[in-house]
Amino acid sequence: MKPTHIEHIGIAVNNLQESIEYYEKVLGLKCYAIEEVADQKVKTAFFQVGDTKIELLESTDPDGPIGKFVAKKGPGMHHMAFAVSDTDQALKEVEKKGIRLIDKQSRKGAEGLSIGFLHPKSTGGVLTELCSKTKE
Repeated sequence: MKPTHIEHIGIAVNNLQESIEYYEKVLGLKCYAIEEVADQKVKTAFFQVGDTKIELLESTDPDGPIGKFVAKKGPGMHHMAFAVSDTDQALKEVEKKGIRLIDKQSRKGAEGLSIGFLHPKSTGGVLTELCSKTKE
């Protein structure tokens, strides 16, 4: 597995609309998509910065992963996502290298991507996401 680029940086926020205003009015970026991912209990907003995206994440349920993260650590950087050619294959490869997985196989994420997370206890404290375009 070799990542092709940083796909996005995920940032947990308390209020999606307020955060969108900051990125648009202060940084001059344009939010190009807002999407709810119901099974992950999150609402997302995306910004393109060169080849990389910023994904803002607002919890839709305090018991969801982002809700728990914000309650414990406050808003801020949540994860780093790397683009790979095949998420399932990449998950198998990193597991063989001794990395603890959150996802044993890929699942559907925002923007229709196949995603899988690596546990931060195995990745130097950084929640790491691997993602690829969904195969037709």
